[in-house]
Amino acid sequence: MDLNNRRTIRKYTEQAISDELLQQLMEQACRASNTGNMQTYSVVVTRDNAQKEALSPAHFNQPMIRQAPVVLTFCADYNRFTKWCVCRQAEPGYENFQSFIGAAIDVVAFAQTFAVAAEAAGLGICYLGTTTYNADKIIETLRLPRLVVPLVTLTVGYPAEMPEQPDRLPLDAIMHQEYYHEATPEDIDSYYAYKESLPEMKQFIAENNKQTLAQVFTDVRYTKNNNEHFSKVLLDVLTKQGFLS
Repeated sequence: MDLNNRRTIRKYTEQAISDELLQQLMEQACRASNTGNMQTYSVVVTRDNAQKEALSPAHFNQPMIRQAPVVLTFCADYNRFTKWCVCRQAEPGYENFQSFIGAAIDVVAFAQTFAVAAEAAGLGICYLGTTTYNADKIIETLRLPRLVVPLVTLTVGYPAEMPEQPDRLPLDAIMHQEYYHEATPEDIDSYYAYKESLPEMKQFIAENNKQTLAQVFTDVRYTKNNNEHFSKVLLDVLTKQGFLS
């Protein structure tokens, strides 16, 4: 598999993913690096149509939730590890933000390793960035207990499309040699020139009656009000689930 050719797949065929293949991919994903080899993550596999329907509103009813053969919800999970500690006469101390952050990092590594393995096996995946927006609703739907928080959702299936690859920033915008080099206005112009030149980006600007592409992001797609609202939702979730006091 050439990672330079990968793309997000949002439409899938009706071909089912076998239990054997899914098991194999999960076993490969579990080889991802993780903190202290504690594996403080879990994944909920959703195949049932009624469960997909129940999850859909939490993901703003994006069609791939209902259409994908499999929906995977990857969770930070200190519930299992804490119970192991208690059962072995050890006193756990993981009801804190540091533990959540460590588990969150491990979840992302686990999910991304699964994604690469799935794509290498001929499947397509779509990462949904909506999981933390409505984590409270997902917790209720999936019956997630204390010290378990959903962080990443992937839809998985055999591709029914091969869309164009989205643009990426040049590596000069991403890589910093030896120490962080803060971008000058001239650097910003260079980094974002290609993105801003794309016809589809110019169309976004026109459709939203904005002057620049950046305004589409700040005023329409990822607004301050929405970010603050969903921040509060997530902080409330972390408190309810035991990671914040």
